[in-house]
Amino acid sequence: MRIYLVVIDDTPEAGVALRFAARRAVKTGGGVEILALLPPQEFIAFGGVQATIEEEARLHAEALVAGAAGTLLEESGLKPSITVREGDGPKIILDMIAANPDIAALVLGAAASGAPGPLVAHFAGADSGKLTVPIMIVPGSLDREAIDRLS
Repeated sequence: MRIYLVVIDDTPEAGVALRFAARRAVKTGGGVEILALLPPQEFIAFGGVQATIEEEARLHAEALVAGAAGTLLEESGLKPSITVREGDGPKIILDMIAANPDIAALVLGAAASGAPGPLVAHFAGADSGKLTVPIMIVPGSLDREAIDRLS
């Protein structure tokens, strides 16, 4: 099965990328894998405080992914796979693609204004040649009708 890997965060462009991936998956008989990345903690607090900070970050990411999965199921009927991982985003993405031959494309949303986002900048530049699947960069400025028309 053709799987579209989508990275989700709190940004509007992540929702645009998810909608695009879902529409492509429906049209191609594929599926969607939603990935939420937890960045490594830069601040190291005392044991209990650090554990609380990490738990809150994980709960936030899980709620974000659950909400995205619910929207996806409601709008397209697709039940996505969900992954939440902590660490270096580009490395996690490359590892996931290497581990799952069904992943057919990496779908990322680019910010509507300003810098495109760290993953888009990374994979459109430094590691673009390391990917074994196409990368689909969806402009965050697209509205629902444009996404539906393009997908």
